[in-house]
Amino acid sequence: MKIIIAGVGDVGFHLAKLLSIENHDINIIDKNPDRLKNASKQLDVGTIKGSSTSYATLQDAGVSEADLFIAVTSSEETNLATAIIAKHLGAKKTIARVSNTEFISKREEIRLNELGIDEVICPESLASKEIKRLLRASALTDTFDFDNGKLSLIGVLIREESRFLGKSMKQIGQMSGQSNFVTVAILRNNETIIPHGDTIFELNDHAYFIVQPDGIENVLTLSGNKKTGMRNIMILGGSRVGINAAKALSKNYHVKLIEKDEEKCNELAELLTDTMIINADGRELDVMLEENIDKMDVFIAVTGNTETNIISCLMAKNNGVKKTISLVENIDYIHLSQNIGVDTMINKKLIAANFTFRYIRQGQIVSLTSIHGVDAEILEFEVNENSRISEATLKELDFPTSALIGGVVRKNVGYTTLGDFVFKPQDRVVVLARPECIKKVESFFK
Repeated sequence: MKIIIAGVGDVGFHLAKLLSIENHDINIIDKNPDRLKNASKQLDVGTIKGSSTSYATLQDAGVSEADLFIAVTSSEETNLATAIIAKHLGAKKTIARVSNTEFISKREEIRLNELGIDEVICPESLASKEIKRLLRASALTDTFDFDNGKLSLIGVLIREESRFLGKSMKQIGQMSGQSNFVTVAILRNNETIIPHGDTIFELNDHAYFIVQPDGIENVLTLSGNKKTGMRNIMILGGSRVGINAAKALSKNYHVKLIEKDEEKCNELAELLTDTMIINADGRELDVMLEENIDKMDVFIAVTGNTETNIISCLMAKNNGVKKTISLVENIDYIHLSQNIGVDTMINKKLIAANFTFRYIRQGQIVSLTSIHGVDAEILEFEVNENSRISEATLKELDFPTSALIGGVVRKNVGYTTLGDFVFKPQDRVVVLARPECIKKVESFFK
């Protein structure tokens, strides 16, 4: 695909980095020569210095031949204007980064498509949705539903009391006597493992499963994790992510938001009427104990400072909080979560990039997600009449070894898949794949 990215900030650079790995034809636009120089040194991309709203700049970038135009500068107004201009100059699909969530909630009334904007992304809003998704069960480190829960992706930590510990996948299958879950990935010492029958579970592994609805309890029992309810949530930081998270969570939980800026607290109190706003410094343990951090089920740190977020999550964990989530700016930190004690670390640019990827993937993709810290993607494909995936049984297909099929939804029922499974048109197939083999996986579903 020919892709143009306007803006080489955090989101733009990360998108360009991920896309360049897959050999797309990429041009990036930015006014800042230092950013362009840095990108050209590290990435296989073309660079154009100039304003993304300039006709000449867009022509230099080849906008009329662009399959996808992504505007992710730091200015919402520039992104919207750029996407509109690019569409009128021939770009097939346009995406604009925004900060105002009204562009998402009121998109029908605003009629963005008629203006020339095919999609808008708001990293802060996407991050808050990710937080809400992660709170489904404190015993799970990750969770994502396919087809309204017909199949689910779940993650658990392998502890000393786990029955998985020291056993292979094959042994676990024989021991459980059930086929309502499939292990699709293991994160071990920052390394992503695509498991097979002889793969042995080790202490502190983060293991990920595709499960049928009745398989969640089975995995929790075998892993020694207990499913507990959550009611009290504390959010540190009145950032856009914090505001969006409080709005989303206050409908179902008791939410307390800590913000050290007094003026901002007054603004938040007017905006978040269902959330208790506390003016305090969340870095001070005495203050946090006064605010009953030890009574919280979940602690979410989303200030603008990564180190503050991580340290405050560790403090919360040390005071008995069941689940902690930290917002981090450095993607490399995400891999540290399983080692340092924070349950989950999230990164806005990574979430935004994964959301954008659905417009790049080929084949009949229904949904796409990622696992925090795992070097792989979870994709859901729909099988059509001519798909190669339906030509033979699963074990007879030349399916990439660095990918794994976790399950299928057929006629609104979820199934895990074994070697003799035969796929049929309209099946929805859940696949975990390493980046290097995604194109080959896609070819099975074209």
